[in-house]
Amino acid sequence: MPLIDHFTFGIVTPILAFAISCTGAATGLACTSRARAASGGARAAWLVFGAVALGGTGIWVMHFVAMLGFSASGVTIRYNIPETLLSAAIAIVVVGAGLFITELGKRKLPAMLVGGALAGAGVAAMHYMGMEAMEMSAQIVYNPVYVIASVVIAIVAATAALWCTVHIRGTLATIVATLVMGIAVTGMHYTGMAGVSVVNPVDVVPAGASTMQLLVPLVMAVSVVTFLLILGIGLWPTEDELRTQAEFENRLKAHSEQGQRFESVQQELQPSAAQFAQTHRAR
Repeated sequence: MPLIDHFTFGIVTPILAFAISCTGAATGLACTSRARAASGGARAAWLVFGAVALGGTGIWVMHFVAMLGFSASGVTIRYNIPETLLSAAIAIVVVGAGLFITELGKRKLPAMLVGGALAGAGVAAMHYMGMEAMEMSAQIVYNPVYVIASVVIAIVAATAALWCTVHIRGTLATIVATLVMGIAVTGMHYTGMAGVSVVNPVDVVPAGASTMQLLVPLVMAVSVVTFLLILGIGLWPTEDELRTQAEFENRLKAHSEQGQRFESVQQELQPSAAQFAQTHRAR
């Protein structure tokens, strides 16, 4: 049976995977923060952007970066591109579904639990679809205990992520939430991978893209999407800025209404003042 190594490049891949997961989490929290302060189409758009950041970068990209460190002695590994892209779509769609369920449920706990269960199960499905996308000259076998554990961790992590998108405010809280989400998502991945065995190797080179053929376009696509998301986040006002603007507009409106009432009273008093002046002159 081939020997498995999850850390072919040492601690580089797990650290990089964790950093990417945290980047996706931080970007996703920034998007959902703006969704809270928006309405209508703008809110829906920010929730979609949050799903891309959390599901795409924070989970799916983390998975494949971590997989760069996976190897089995004497076994050639390739990737099925359509199945790889399908796993990305699963991650984004299920996280998006969780976000919209939470939003439609008015951000209450039951909605978060339902959304978290759906998103977590979907994240686990993404993980194992990503594993299925690996074409190798051997067979992969899973330990069911680790599979169940990874699914449970995924559901807990997804529910915690949804809770964070609703409740987390402020820089320090966002940093802590980002680190916790990064640990949970990365931990889920390596828990699932701990139950992987590779058996029945054959001396055949499988079809599919090599690791480097997949990595280059992946890095380029993620870099562009992440840059655009961060640019949009930077240009869009924050939740606090929108709240301050709304308070200023309300005060301005109140002052305007007060001025209009003053002018109305003044106009009402003008005839009485003129009448009083005429009476005084007559005397």
